[in-house]
Amino acid sequence: EVQLQASGGGLVQAGGSLRLSCAASGFSFDGRAIGWFRQAAGKERERVSAISTSDGSTYYADSFRGRFTISRDNAKNTVYLQMNSLKPEDTAVYFCRAGTTVATMTSQGYWGQGTLVTVSS
Repeated sequence: EVQLQASGGGLVQAGGSLRLSCAASGFSFDGRAIGWFRQAAGKERERVSAISTSDGSTYYADSFRGRFTISRDNAKNTVYLQMNSLKPEDTAVYFCRAGTTVATMTSQGYWGQGTLVTVSS
């Protein structure tokens, strides 16, 4: 059974940091694209960042480049999202997703459960 266990969300003040973790199981971690999407209340889900577990190449949506950093630990089958300089508008449920490639993972892949990030002003 494919599982993507997201954790690390919580309440943080504006300007603070959080690190999200996505622990994957039930499928081969190597040769995948794993990433993060988020959905704020009343808004559509949007892609935040993704990483190739093969070569470590990364993708960032423009809004997050420079503030967020994605990384992976293949030995632990885990992908991380380090979020710095958080803003109230970063408040959302953050979802982990696994796909075949960074390019195709938006339309094809597996969803994990979300973890709530709340940024207070």
